[in-house]
Amino acid sequence: MSERDIDRIDHSVLYTTDMDATATTYEALGFTLTPLSMHMGSDRPGGERKPMGAGNRCALFGRTYLELLGLFGDGSADPWNIRPLIAKYEGLHGCSFGCGDAEAVEKRLREAGLSSSGVLPLQRDVETPDGTATARFQAIHLDRALTPEGLIHIARHLTPEVIHQPRYLDHANGATHLHSVLLVVDDADLTATVARYARTLDIEPVTEGPRHVLSLQVGRMEIVQVSAFDEVLPGEPVPALPYLAGQAVAVRDVSAARALVEGNGFAVRGLPDGFFVGAGQARGAAIAFLRA
Repeated sequence: MSERDIDRIDHSVLYTTDMDATATTYEALGFTLTPLSMHMGSDRPGGERKPMGAGNRCALFGRTYLELLGLFGDGSADPWNIRPLIAKYEGLHGCSFGCGDAEAVEKRLREAGLSSSGVLPLQRDVETPDGTATARFQAIHLDRALTPEGLIHIARHLTPEVIHQPRYLDHANGATHLHSVLLVVDDADLTATVARYARTLDIEPVTEGPRHVLSLQVGRMEIVQVSAFDEVLPGEPVPALPYLAGQAVAVRDVSAARALVEGNGFAVRGLPDGFFVGAGQARGAAIAFLRA
């Protein structure tokens, strides 16, 4: 694979209005979660950083992570217009791709007509063994009119060591990284959606059965038309289209992960390379555990 300016799925974003219940669920699924960290950000380049009305807890893997994004307050602080997304359903409404040069990515996406956000600042305070530190990021948002599935953005970590602290990287389920994010679209929208992600990521998609796959150095985006969705995650509902239906993590030992998840009371369904827990039990988005 030639070198590209976007190299990974940095993290998925699961939205919730009940952080305590969502965190309890993901801990029972075997993930070690970080403490709650509240966001500060701006809706324009160089703008004043203000409370975002949101905070997260994360399952970290070293380069990728799962983000549980809790919404707090009365909704008056919502500069990125997040709350309308969960009016449809609570679950996955976001995905962030990682880059090393935000300015270069912003220029390419702007020239392609995919983004007009500029490079946005974001920060949040994080507890470290040496006290509180500020994690800083840069982000480029794809224009929301082009991404009805949710808030899709590209992030550059300016302080990755503050986020991926060694004490949070071991998980009882043996998860090693975010493997993939799955997007379900109307059959009529499949071709255009795959083409949009191909332009965004600068990747030629490949077809794997019902999946249209865009593979990065770490992680992959999978897109499937709704008529074939049952072949991918059998028995899962589709509350709306387009729908970020699920995510998958790679694990060291599928049998051990399954024993832990089943032992904690979750119903699991088999997949060729692992198993998954449905959206109904996993707080709005299916989660799969696949052989690393």
